[in-house]
Formats: sequence, C-alpha cells, structure tokens
Amino acid sequence: MSGFTRDPLHYGEHLVYEALVSRWSRYHQRCGCGRDWVAAHAVPAGLTVVRKGNGFVALTGPGLTEDVDESRLTSDVLWRAVTGTEAQQEWSEPVRVIDRPVLSAEQEQQRKTANRARYAEQRRRSAQAQVEPLTGPQRAYLENLVANVSRERFDDAVTQAIEGSSVAVPFPGEKTLDVIERLTKATARELITALKEER
Repeated sequence: MSGFTRDPLHYGEHLVYEALVSRWSRYHQRCGCGRDWVAAHAVPAGLTVVRKGNGFVALTGPGLTEDVDESRLTSDVLWRAVTGTEAQQEWSEPVRVIDRPVLSAEQEQQRKTANRARYAEQRRRSAQAQVEPLTGPQRAYLENLVANVSRERFDDAVTQAIEGSSVAVPFPGEKTLDVIERLTKATARELITALKEER
C-alpha cells in the first residue's frame, strides 16, 4: 500500500511517501492527459523522486514530507497534483518505520549476489510468463468474472494489470473479450487478482 516511510537502508534519515504506482495511476486516469503521472504532475508540483521500483515511487517534497506536522500526515498535496482536484483527507496517516541494519557496501553486494543466484529460476519463469499468451483456463475464468462487473470496473482492473507490460492499453470501444484475448499469461493472472479483489 502507499504510505509514509522511514527506511534507513534506502532513504537514510529522510521521511518519504511511497506511492503505489497502480493506485495512483488509477487516480490519474481522471486527468485524461495520457502522460506519466509522476513526470507530468508530481515533479512539476515540486515533489522529488528519490527511488523507483517494485511498483512504488518514493517521493519527498513540501507539504508531503517536508514542512509538515508528522502527527498529521496526509497525501493531499499529491492528490491535488495528480488529479487537479481539491482534497481534504480526514484522517492522518502513520509513518511506517523499517528497522533493519544498514549494510556496508561489501555486505550489500554479497546480499545482492546471493539473491540473484537464489531467485534466478523464479525470474526466468516470470520473464517467460510475460510473453506467453493466457491459458485456456485463464480465459474461461476471466470471461466468467467479467460477466459480473461493470465495464468501468473492468477497465480499471485492466489498467492495473497491464501496467509495465507489453500489452497495449484498450482502445475506446474495444470489446471486453478482445481485450482479454490480447493478455499474456502474467497480465491475465494480474487481472484475475484485481477483479477478485473488487468483488
């Protein structure tokens, strides 16, 4: 989930707001500009990207993580920048503190080397799934799922599922079953998860 974070390993002493890309991309759809929400709106609003990856964009900046009361944190500044509408978040968000030792450069390199070796096969299977077409059971299951959701909910879920993949965004008026047919095995799996979460 998106949230305010202190993580000495990745951010030093800085407070950051880790924005979940799929969540904020959905908010950005209201804009209709078709551009990347970070470059088009967050950065021009004075926010700074300090780290990207794993589906998150870590941001700092005035009104979000700087010059703010940390006991009353909200993402109103980012909401206004991304959506162009006023926001009045009525709740305060806590700061998630990740307490872990900071490794030396040599220790960090050793950890990364061990992880690369450990997860090599998992990455190979994941890369293969990114290009393989969806399976027959996936197609049948998706057809059953989409029969019970609105087109708007389907479009939101598809946007979330295909983000960062090679699957093109559905064009206006494209039939639901045609969209499903273009999915890869990996994006079909993401779409199934998104639709099940909304039920």
